[in-house]
Amino acid sequence: MKAAVYQGKQDLRVQDVPLREPKDDEVLIQVKFCGVCGTDIHIFHGDGGAFEVNPPLIPGHEFSGVVKKTGADVTSVKVGDRVTGDPNDTCGKCYYCKNGKAHFCTNMIGVGTTADGAFAEYVITHEKQVYPFSDSLSFMEAAMAEPVSCCLNGIDLCNIKVGSSVLVIGGGPIGMIMLQLAKHAGAAKLILSEPVEEKRIQALKLGATKVINPLEEDVQSILDDYCENVDVVIECVGNIHTQEDAVNFAGNTATVMFFGLASPEDSFPLRPDLVFKKELTITSSFINPYTFKRAVTVLESHTIDVKSLITNIVPLDAIADVFTKPEYRRTGKVMIKVSD
Repeated sequence: MKAAVYQGKQDLRVQDVPLREPKDDEVLIQVKFCGVCGTDIHIFHGDGGAFEVNPPLIPGHEFSGVVKKTGADVTSVKVGDRVTGDPNDTCGKCYYCKNGKAHFCTNMIGVGTTADGAFAEYVITHEKQVYPFSDSLSFMEAAMAEPVSCCLNGIDLCNIKVGSSVLVIGGGPIGMIMLQLAKHAGAAKLILSEPVEEKRIQALKLGATKVINPLEEDVQSILDDYCENVDVVIECVGNIHTQEDAVNFAGNTATVMFFGLASPEDSFPLRPDLVFKKELTITSSFINPYTFKRAVTVLESHTIDVKSLITNIVPLDAIADVFTKPEYRRTGKVMIKVSD
């Protein structure tokens, strides 16, 4: 089969690789679409992602497709089913799995990070990781289930109450998903800080009540005029400067969510006195524990709009361009189209 293989830092090649048969508890899926995630960008540049990556590896973990073959013991899906898959495959046996913290599984299999993923014509995953979806959802939308599931875990940890004032920093696809989820969680004042005008315009269409250009406007002054207290800050850039801003812009008793993934070696000075005087809760969100089915349900109900976030559809043969050409970083979600 044809696949994009990560050979090492900044080395991603489309080549033919062998396709094995699924084991008794596995499902062979013909991939239709696979989204490009910030984690994939980090992997390409040698930074790794949520898990250690050892090349050669086929990346890609935000996928949808059609079941082509099932193992002898598979009963929950059949050939022809439209499916997406949770790439984070836990063992169910370790301390964390047995104590409600399965996303810290010590034997985690990460499809697209520790095991071959879906930047390929086919991907194989365990039956328990496969989630069928209805005809009401397109394959492109279904490929967004993984990022939505991660965002659901993040939003659950944000302590948003009905009437809260929420600041989202960064208007990329994740920021736009978080903005919509915050709206549905009850945020009354929903602010986006984003330098790109097109993204600020889109945010207003998706429910933002105020947008700010941080390169040309005084963010703190606008926040002071617009709301009495910023209750939640969700940082979706993954940059130490915007993460420091998130702490500074947070109001009293606020929750600061570091959702964006910064480079492992990056750091910034945190003033404990500021955290104390504001009584801040500073937290983060690690992958997607127990949220994948909810994500499929949210997508099928069209509660949030993910279709408008997809700005580029790129064939598998041209996938390297997505990682090397800067124009792709300035737009929205990139989808790799693998098959018709």
